[in-house]
Amino acid sequence: MVGHQEGTAEGDAGDSCTPTFWRKTLTAPAPFADESSCQCRAPHEKLTIAQARLGTPVDRPVRVYADGIFDLFHSGHARALMQAKTLFPNSYLLVGVCSDDLTHKFKGFTVMNEAERYEALRHCRYVDEVIRDAPWTLTPEFLEKHKIDFVAHDDIPYSSAGSDDVYKHIKEAGMFVPTQRTEGISTSDIITRIVRDYDVYARRNLQRGYTAKELNVSFINEKKYRFQNQVDKMKEKVKNVEERSKEFVNRVEEKSHDLIQKWEEKSREFIGNFLELFGPDGAWKQMFQERSSRMLQALSPKQSPTFFVTAMCPGTKP
Repeated sequence: MVGHQEGTAEGDAGDSCTPTFWRKTLTAPAPFADESSCQCRAPHEKLTIAQARLGTPVDRPVRVYADGIFDLFHSGHARALMQAKTLFPNSYLLVGVCSDDLTHKFKGFTVMNEAERYEALRHCRYVDEVIRDAPWTLTPEFLEKHKIDFVAHDDIPYSSAGSDDVYKHIKEAGMFVPTQRTEGISTSDIITRIVRDYDVYARRNLQRGYTAKELNVSFINEKKYRFQNQVDKMKEKVKNVEERSKEFVNRVEEKSHDLIQKWEEKSREFIGNFLELFGPDGAWKQMFQERSSRMLQALSPKQSPTFFVTAMCPGTKP
């Protein structure tokens, strides 16, 4: 994703050390050194770290070199390259990647092959140029060929290939600039996680369609993993049923609560209406009393006129 723009001025075309060539946009992968026609033709006087940090020289970037294996390219690698790229105000970062043969000889087997590792570096935004089949130990001829000003790497002595520190001669020449390692992430850590959880990843890839042969899994282990996958599926189904059952019970409880509230409200309303009608001072009692009074009046005999006359006129015969 690191883009480069060719120079247009006469004599500048193809020169990676001229301002017109320095990367302008992140639109294309970084080029390979052995496929690129760009060569640094600007005067290449030796620089000190102090000069480089002041932004000199003005006619070209400071050429910084970082190398490594970069297996399973991760954020720790990217951070180291970011530091190398930003060591100086104006820099051009070349990254050397060792081949499979060299790596397997001095360090051990890799997960990614060299082509994959080369390509991963090309798509790092901090990288300006990738050097394939980089040497394990830097020689004066290699440094001169690529016009390298400084080498960036963490400051921990790197013991390998019969040397206590493969960067010792670079440090003595004043060309070494240290970077900081990122704690908590490394290729070895990632591989350790995979090895530790091997069964989990093997089962996952079997589910995704990889064959036991592709995973280097024995017949017995394949059957075991497939059985475990079936058990996990059953557990997941049971879990889903339990969750749905809980949701159903919760909904029933909510409905029951609503129904109980409504029943209580209706009950209070019914009792209130009942008391209002049949209570001690209720409408029914008043109505009953009125009707009873009317019935008594209707049933009571009226005083006869004769009795009235007799009562008024004693001695009158009936």
